[in-house]
Amino acid sequence: MAVPTMALRRVLGPGVALGRRSCCSKCPLPPDFVEALRAVVGGPNVSTAMAVREQHGHDESMHTCAPPDAVVWPQAVGQVQELAALCYRCRVPMVPFGTGTGLEGGVNAVQGGVCFDLSRMDAIAELSLEDFSVAVEPGVTRKALNSHLRGTGLWFPVDPGADASLCGMAATGASGTNAVRYGTMRPNVLNLRVVLPDGRLLHTAGPGRQARWALGGRAGLGRGRTGACSLATRRKRAAGYDLTSLFVGSEGTLGFLTQATLRLHPLPEAAAVTTATFPSVRAAVACTVQVLQAAVPVARIEFLDEVMAAACGRFSGLELPAAATLLLELHGSRHGLAEQQQQTEEIVRLNGGSSLAWAEEPEERGRLWAMRHSAWYAALALRPGCQGYSTDVCVPISRLPDVVVETKRDLQDSGLTGPMVGHVGDGNFHCLLVFDAQDPAEAQRVHAFAQRLGRRALAAGGTCTGEHGVGLGKRALLLEELGQEGLDTLRRIKAALDPHNLMNPGKVL
Repeated sequence: MAVPTMALRRVLGPGVALGRRSCCSKCPLPPDFVEALRAVVGGPNVSTAMAVREQHGHDESMHTCAPPDAVVWPQAVGQVQELAALCYRCRVPMVPFGTGTGLEGGVNAVQGGVCFDLSRMDAIAELSLEDFSVAVEPGVTRKALNSHLRGTGLWFPVDPGADASLCGMAATGASGTNAVRYGTMRPNVLNLRVVLPDGRLLHTAGPGRQARWALGGRAGLGRGRTGACSLATRRKRAAGYDLTSLFVGSEGTLGFLTQATLRLHPLPEAAAVTTATFPSVRAAVACTVQVLQAAVPVARIEFLDEVMAAACGRFSGLELPAAATLLLELHGSRHGLAEQQQQTEEIVRLNGGSSLAWAEEPEERGRLWAMRHSAWYAALALRPGCQGYSTDVCVPISRLPDVVVETKRDLQDSGLTGPMVGHVGDGNFHCLLVFDAQDPAEAQRVHAFAQRLGRRALAAGGTCTGEHGVGLGKRALLLEELGQEGLDTLRRIKAALDPHNLMNPGKVL
């Protein structure tokens, strides 16, 4: 169905020629275009102020700020459709923006255009307790959803650390500390409502409709419908191409994710977390592999090298030895948890690890994970006034010990400050590189190290990015990972959905 373009016609008039914007240049906005935006969402929801544009021209990465020409705040999916149609007709680039917590320059408007800040679309709808699903708009963050679910016995476990937008997490294929047990965003997204570049609306698993089972549920939970069920909540389907997976990880290059239907999980009856220290990095990582091989149903298993452990301890005010460290969390029944703890302790001792003290109370567990989630800021505190860059690779578990040890040696040989931390339960780890951005030689060493790390992961059969995405910085590595034919296939998909290269241009491809 065609999207209304009345606002554009009212402001620009029917006879105005709309020039085509080159995919490799930054052109000024057409005359009176900003007024057309205001006609759609109202004057207070459009800004061309430099401070606002700069705020929306960067994320948490090291990439240089690239501000858009204008920022808009739509508050309903219909407004997103009409704004997209306006931009499409004028060949103006569009950049989606959630919370700006990305790490690969995904929101930088390298060709200018319009930034769509979707944070004011914050509805939580279609919560179905029986079907373990909920639909959220882009303004809903991970913490907000779990707060909304309090008292239902359900939660959304994907936890990248930052309190990111859930639709933004889908756009980057985010992961995090719980992925070893609950999976990444990809298997936890059931349906997406996408506004395509020309303003058309797509539901990747089909538009919501009554499923074949009876409706039911409990009233009064949440802002949206509770107990309602849609096609999206079905646990299995074999109908056509998997469009949902196509858009998960697309990094805003194919369309706007304006709603995500998510898979929820039951809260565990009991949980326990512990820290274990090891004589070496290799021993800690080898312990991780053995815990997984022993089929211990670990929920989280996080690695910190000795530099990161000491930095996190100082920053958080917790006593943590300067040694290679694992944080392990177990979920299960109270009876099953005791058996898992015993099994974990035996494996830790076999690898030379310290004796374990388990934290089971929510407050105590929360302090330990707050310490882990402060790793980025703890790393920056190692060199006040310097800039940080987080690498992100993922390798097969069998290769993890060798790759981590080789990376540690490379860091030392390069003379870089780069404490290591990782979700090693699924082979994913990061080096938090802290450097003087005003020192070109050091910045070049950081770039060269990051490229070597990406190629080391590829040589081990892994990927150049486990959860941060490709963004601006890993496009060359993506070619090496997928090969020319793979990259050409992605380009053909992009051209089919976005023939004028208007959706977040300059990213991924």
